[in-house]
Amino acid sequence: MAIFASYPLVRPRDVKENDMQKRYERELDPTELASLSDEDIDTSDIPNLDEDFWAKSTIVEPEGTEQITLRVKRSVLQAFRETGKGYQTRMNAVLESYARTLKK
Repeated sequence: MAIFASYPLVRPRDVKENDMQKRYERELDPTELASLSDEDIDTSDIPNLDEDFWAKSTIVEPEGTEQITLRVKRSVLQAFRETGKGYQTRMNAVLESYARTLKK
């Protein structure tokens, strides 16, 4: 069982997108990132995980899946298979996205 805490992902009111400063000339690769000390990592955009945060958090369990038999056109299946490993997960994401529009 996986447990996740939920909180709103919002930008602080006093910080505008254009105010965010680039600290590096280019994007760092994983090795360069790993070599940074903790003090060199800007964490100012991460919300404070204080007692108030945890008091407002809720446990969210992921929805389970159910194995079914589904008939789809060959061309649809081929298109998803051509996207590589995880194509069934992507098919599910498309179906889930459509199902959400039905609930509105």
